[in-house]
Amino acid sequence: MQFPRLTRIDGKPVHFLLVDDSMFARRNLARMVESFGGMVAGEASDGATALVQYEKLHPDLVLMDVTMPNMHGIQAVERLVQRYPAALVIMVSSSGSQENVLAALEKGARHFVQKPVKPEVLYEIVRYVLTQAGKTAVAERANY
Repeated sequence: MQFPRLTRIDGKPVHFLLVDDSMFARRNLARMVESFGGMVAGEASDGATALVQYEKLHPDLVLMDVTMPNMHGIQAVERLVQRYPAALVIMVSSSGSQENVLAALEKGARHFVQKPVKPEVLYEIVRYVLTQAGKTAVAERANY
C-alpha cells in the first residue's frame, strides 16, 4: 500500500523511536513507518532503554508498547513526558483495555493503537499526532 509521504516541516523524514520487547513487532513497525516516508532513528526493547534512547536521539515520535520488561510502557511515557513535555508518544499494544488506554493518555501519550496494527490506521494516527503538534507536512503525491 502506498501512502502520501510524511515529512517534517523542514522537508526531512520524520524520525521514529520504536519501543517494543518483540523484535518482530519492531521490524513490522519499521516497515510501516518507512512506507510512510519516515526513518527509524532508534529502537528499544523496554521502557528504561527507551528513556535513554530518547535522550540521545530526540526523535519526532515514539511508538511504544505497554507490556515490557524492566519498565512498563505507561510508566515510561509518564517519565518521558515529565522530562520532555513536548514528546510525542503513541502507545501501540495488544493490551487495549479501557484501563490501559486511559492510563496511557492520562500519563501523556497522544494516542493509542491496538495490535495487530493496520498500516492505514497507524498512518492516520501518526499523521494526526504530528499535525496536531505542528511538526509535519504531508507530501502532495504518494511514494511511487
